[in-house]
Amino acid sequence: MATRSSRTRQKKAGARRKPDAIALLREDHARVQEMFDRFEKTRGEERKQKLVTEICEELKVHTQIEEEIFYPAVREAIDEADLMDEALVEHQSAKDLIGQLEGMDPEDELYDAKVTVLGEYVKHHVKEEQSEMFPKARKADLDLAALADTMRERKSTLMGEGGSFGRLKKLLR
Repeated sequence: MATRSSRTRQKKAGARRKPDAIALLREDHARVQEMFDRFEKTRGEERKQKLVTEICEELKVHTQIEEEIFYPAVREAIDEADLMDEALVEHQSAKDLIGQLEGMDPEDELYDAKVTVLGEYVKHHVKEEQSEMFPKARKADLDLAALADTMRERKSTLMGEGGSFGRLKKLLR
């Protein structure tokens, strides 16, 4: 039988554990949603441009990590080809809008509308991932902690000083 102090140590050890792969993706989802919420309130073309650049970079890194690491592992573990294929198509739609936004200025016609639609695409995609894919992945025989480690390492590389996001972070300082 566990004593109170051993249970306390177990809780503290659990609290120090790094987030698993699903928790990491949920953190990304929350961060990007907060950025879209901020965009709705943002005034001024320069501020909008900075925020949209940040949103686009964040989404590009996130989708790349999912496509390279998370999705292949989940696809193999859950055998739900339609669900995984839809996620990839949704990613491509978002990437298309990101590409358009990266070639635009905030004063361009449809700029705000495209950011809004991108936010709606992302919100829909997140809802499906979190309500359908993540529960299935959690029930599958996946080492979500090891996946998280791989994802963290890849994200660090993508966001590093040599990547476009790293250069952006230097410019924004």
